[in-house]
Amino acid sequence: MFSDSAMPLPAVAANHDLVETVDTLNAGIHFRAGIDAADLAHKAVAVNLSDLAAMGADPLAVSVIIRHPPAWTAEIPRFSERLEALAGELGFTVLRLQTVVGPLSVTLQAWGQVPCGEALRRAGARPGDRIYVSGWPGEAGMALGLTEQRPAHVGDTDYAYLLGRLDRPQPRLALGRALRGLASACIDVSDGLAADLGHVLERSGTGAELALERLPVSTVLRRCARDEAQALSLALGAGDDYELCFTLPPAHEQALADRLHDIDVPCACIGTVTSSPGLRLLRPDGTELHLSHAGYRHFTMQEDT
Repeated sequence: MFSDSAMPLPAVAANHDLVETVDTLNAGIHFRAGIDAADLAHKAVAVNLSDLAAMGADPLAVSVIIRHPPAWTAEIPRFSERLEALAGELGFTVLRLQTVVGPLSVTLQAWGQVPCGEALRRAGARPGDRIYVSGWPGEAGMALGLTEQRPAHVGDTDYAYLLGRLDRPQPRLALGRALRGLASACIDVSDGLAADLGHVLERSGTGAELALERLPVSTVLRRCARDEAQALSLALGAGDDYELCFTLPPAHEQALADRLHDIDVPCACIGTVTSSPGLRLLRPDGTELHLSHAGYRHFTMQEDT
């Protein structure tokens, strides 16, 4: 078990900048009720380390506060064991694990380090830059829907895989490191691909065009969704994937391809940054798909009129 007395922050490496992020996850909002304690530890760490990955940073240390009802006290050892395992796997120090009685939530503060001047930022996308996304967006959103209502056509294997994507996302730390010096802007996908790309475009003063046929919609997502429209809507609008969305000058595409050889993370080029504001979602025939935001968890698809 970790101590609830804070340890000092480890020294930052020479010629590196310190970066920091903090997030609170609340039961029933940021994680599903009844989640396993080990899965909760994993998700709390992954959510924050994903922010570090989007900055191109390496994790350095975390500090954790668990608020929990009295009955949850017996779960703390499982939470602590998973936290300790992640610290060993990903190379960070746990400065503190503090517990407080209250409604179940986890507040995790994380620190990382990145070579001076190489931190990735949300601003910086320029017209002509290519837009990429890692992995398979929409799978965590599919899992969330299945926990509420699981159709008969969704088998146990697919359900277990998707639930793992929701409860145990993988922070793309290796990809973040690979993007140093290459990407013009980067963000992690927590609120949905379209929404988070929109934050980059707003900060950069640009727009974008996405080619819907290039969107990486996984076989599992297509198999479990009720139809292609739902699969596409989830890939564009569902949150909790913690993939990286980034923009890249065309001159850096070969360098990116070379670096991706060394890490096992698929990345798809899905569009181009434009000078005209707004996000255009283009079908193969050139017509446009419109999305209306209906809350942070999902989008509602609308057909052109």
